[in-house]
Amino acid sequence: MPATMQAVVKAKAAPGIELREVPVPAPGPGEVLVRVQAASVCGTDLHIYNWDPWAKGRIHPPLIPGHEFSGAVAAVGRGVTTVHEGDLVSAEMHVACGKCLQCRTGLAHVCQHVRILGVDADGAFAGYAVIPESNIWKLSPSIPHDYASLLDPLGNAVHAVLAGPIAANTVAVTGCGAIGLFSIAVAKACGAARVFATEVNAHRRRVALEMGADLALDPTTDDVEKQIFEATGGTGVDVLLEMSGHPEAMRLGFALLRTGGRASLLGIPSRPFELDFARDIIFKGATVQGINGRKMFETWFQMEALLATGKLNLEPVITHRLKLSEFEKAMELLQSGEAIKVVMRPE
Repeated sequence: MPATMQAVVKAKAAPGIELREVPVPAPGPGEVLVRVQAASVCGTDLHIYNWDPWAKGRIHPPLIPGHEFSGAVAAVGRGVTTVHEGDLVSAEMHVACGKCLQCRTGLAHVCQHVRILGVDADGAFAGYAVIPESNIWKLSPSIPHDYASLLDPLGNAVHAVLAGPIAANTVAVTGCGAIGLFSIAVAKACGAARVFATEVNAHRRRVALEMGADLALDPTTDDVEKQIFEATGGTGVDVLLEMSGHPEAMRLGFALLRTGGRASLLGIPSRPFELDFARDIIFKGATVQGINGRKMFETWFQMEALLATGKLNLEPVITHRLKLSEFEKAMELLQSGEAIKVVMRPE
């Protein structure tokens, strides 16, 4: 075991981030030390890098970001029994308190005192990461490491898609970032009749078609409502999966939703906005769900089962593979809109 490791560190309360050589952490009782083999970059990491208002209010440097990863167990702390050195693993990086009402009633994914590794404590943009045993997820050897590093956002998609009936239903996905694109693939794998995607970025519309969308439309130039209502016999879609958080996309999504349909909302608006509740929800008899994280650990079992079928091809979403030392380039690619998912590997 080396004494030090390479790590991406948010060292101070300011824009930017640093590559440092830091001590390899030691696992305490009930903890697992994982040698990171792949870590993917999330929009949250970009917020931390840019030091935007959200980051200023949440992040307390110094911090090693990164909450999407896979690797191999390097060492275990006292009392760990479910994993052993060499096991291939990923992890649920939301650490629930286990004591609040939500945790005690099967809703640990919305724990009121949740801590997120990579946000509230050191994460996985490093050679090694320490994870509570209770959050470790042992991987099937058949799942590639790059895919395994995407289980966090894939889980968001699985949670949203399977939050209600999906087989034989028509689906609109508004916003084709990584989670929106995963949602398309999951919906098709679970038997959705047709999936319609809306996205302003041309590259992401092309990837949406690769992921299985039957139609990918640009809401700034296409008559989305006309085309989707024609495609659904004038009724609208059975399911809305809102992944953008953009007010106009959310309004469009509710306009596309049929009377009595289901809206699962994962996209986070940057500010409050106006929505016609009477027209879009109440008189429509819509079921509206807020989607937060992944169910612990129901969603993880569902993800592994879907990946085992071979029906989920995540490759089109991985647009770049870089070394961990190239994290600055990863941030630039995400800022520019060229990248969807960047997977980094520690040297």
